[in-house]
Amino acid sequence: MHADAPQAGRGSRHYRHFEPGLLPAADWVFKPAELQSRGLITRRASGRHSAYLFRHGERGYVLRHYWRGGIVARLIQDSYLWTGLYRTRAWREWELLRTLAADGLPVPRPAALRVIRRGLLYRADLVTVELPGTRTLVDCLQQEALAPERWRRIGATVRRLHERGAWHADLNARNILLDTDGGIFVIDWDKGALRTPRAQWMQANLDRLQRSLAKLAMQEPALHYDDRCMAELRAGHAAAASG
Repeated sequence: MHADAPQAGRGSRHYRHFEPGLLPAADWVFKPAELQSRGLITRRASGRHSAYLFRHGERGYVLRHYWRGGIVARLIQDSYLWTGLYRTRAWREWELLRTLAADGLPVPRPAALRVIRRGLLYRADLVTVELPGTRTLVDCLQQEALAPERWRRIGATVRRLHERGAWHADLNARNILLDTDGGIFVIDWDKGALRTPRAQWMQANLDRLQRSLAKLAMQEPALHYDDRCMAELRAGHAAAASG
C-alpha cells in the first residue's frame, strides 16, 4: 500500500493512501468536480447520498464520501470526531475490505482513501474497485423473481462472510449485488468489523436484511418478494455452516 505523508494546508492535514497499481496518487481521484472535468465519471449511484462511478485506465471505480446519518446529520453532515487516523471510519473500512478481499471473499477491493483533519474533526472519502455488471438485489427484484436456488446462494454467500467473522453494520437489500454470471457480492462495509462468529449476531444480520426486504415490499407491491424468498435465503445460510 502506498501511503502519502500527511499534508498540511489551510489549517488542515490530509492523509492519503493508495493501493499500488490502481489509481495515481493524486487528490483529484477524490473530487467529483475534477473527475467530471476529466470526463471520467460514468454515472452517479442512487441512494441517500450519491456515490460516483468513474473509469481510469481499464478499471471502473466507486468514490464514496462519508456522510452522517440520523438526527445528528441535521447539524453535522459529514464531520467526525478525530481520535487518530487508525480509528477513522475510512481507515477501518479500508482495513476490513483489504482483509476480506485478500481472503477471496466477495467484497469490493479498496483502491484509495483520504482523510482530512481540521482541528478536532475530520472528513473522509473512500474509493473502491467497481464490481462490473452488477445490480443491487432491489433492482433485480423490481425486474423479475429470483429462483429459490438463487436465494439459497445469497444466504450461502452471507454465511461465508459470517464464518470469517465479518459483521455488516447495515445488511440490507441495497448492499447485496448480483451479476449476470451468478456472482453475489456484499458492499458498504462502513462501521463493519471482524468478530468471533456467533449465532446471535449472524441471525441479527439476517433479521435486518429481512426487515429491509419486507419494508421495500410494502412500498412496492410489485416487488418480486415474499416470505418464501427469505426462507430460502435462511436455508442457504444454515446449509453453508462450516463443520
